[in-house]
Amino acid sequence: MDPLQFLVPLGWLSAVGPALPFAIFVMAVTNLATRHVAHSRHVVQASVGDSVEPYGPHAFTNFGLVTLSFLFAIHQPTGGAILSILAVTLVLADLFEFESRNVEARNDMPIEAPKSAIVTSALILLYAGYYAFFFLVADIWNQAILA
Repeated sequence: MDPLQFLVPLGWLSAVGPALPFAIFVMAVTNLATRHVAHSRHVVQASVGDSVEPYGPHAFTNFGLVTLSFLFAIHQPTGGAILSILAVTLVLADLFEFESRNVEARNDMPIEAPKSAIVTSALILLYAGYYAFFFLVADIWNQAILA
């Protein structure tokens, strides 16, 4: 018996749970793509004005990563908790990086790439790829562990 079964109806999550790592992986790739587009837009906005605006699709992918990682934490607690910590760290890094871009734009400084958010996003991509594509190396991995 699942202790949360009376609190939250989780039957639907057991049906989609195995697909969550693939969804998180796709969302992580999309997040990296929107991060690149957002940075390009910030550079253009800073050259024209003295502030930068948030990029909507990038905010959507951040929200999607956090939501999917929380759902994955319910389905697979250990891996989901690690992924959730990384996703929340990514959102916090994005907030601080966005404010840094605004400061750079106001002071006519060159706009830097969001380095900490890029590293965190790459870690999410690697971890989601591990869970999504582990079946490709599962036999080799199990043989190496048992040997």
